[in-house]
Amino acid sequence: MTSIIPARTAGTRARPAPGPSGSGPACTVEAPLAPRARLLPSLAAVYRAQLSRARVARIPLLFVATFQSVGIMILMRGVVDGGAEARAVVAGSSVLVVAFVALNLLAQYFGQLRASGGLDHYATLPVPPAAVVLGAAAAYASFTVPGTVFTAITGSVLFQLPMTHLWVLVAVIPLSGAALAGLGAALGLLAPRPELATLLGQLGMSAALLLGVLPAERLPEPVQWARDLLPSTYGVEALARSFDARPDWGIIAFFLAICAAVGVLSLAVATWAYRRAAVR
Repeated sequence: MTSIIPARTAGTRARPAPGPSGSGPACTVEAPLAPRARLLPSLAAVYRAQLSRARVARIPLLFVATFQSVGIMILMRGVVDGGAEARAVVAGSSVLVVAFVALNLLAQYFGQLRASGGLDHYATLPVPPAAVVLGAAAAYASFTVPGTVFTAITGSVLFQLPMTHLWVLVAVIPLSGAALAGLGAALGLLAPRPELATLLGQLGMSAALLLGVLPAERLPEPVQWARDLLPSTYGVEALARSFDARPDWGIIAFFLAICAAVGVLSLAVATWAYRRAAVR
């Protein structure tokens, strides 16, 4: 007669062990379960997977985003001669590349992922939800680096701005990318339909275009208040002030700190939205 010993503990899984004669199971023993994946290794794995998957499909769109920003600067060259307005146009056009990829395309991606049931695949993996959101956001933000750098250099030449401090892009790109990618992921995950996620992503990119590229001094005061609510505004301000002959590094660091805080908040909201969408 076979006896079953129900000895189950946390982190273990019961499996039958062979009896003395080897003909059948005699008792149930414990087998350890695989440990849950840690955040950083999971983040790296999701980042590499998303980067390789999106490379072919997103590179043509990156060219579109870059040419769009360069075209806007060429058009604004006939209206803006130089000074603070020129710095605002170049900075806003550079960050617009980040908005096109990190906000618009990421909103579409998560909206389609939710509609197609792709979130169920990630839910079955022993991967923390934060790793999925951060990995996808980092992969999409990585595509913005060459286009943003090219746009900033082209704008500096076009408006005859100094390029001495363009290294500020090392901080502006990831911080603005994190803030906008978190917002794009949240919009895609919270939208009930993929079409609405696409619409929200397009509206967000249009807001980044109108509120980021146009000089703030020429905007009505209520619109300036809306500009302060846009996450990319602080990255634009930091980059614009780096074109000064003697940049105020304290103000630049202040704007970058605000951008970093908004990025942490937006990614936290996106993680919550992912958990909410994955359990449905």
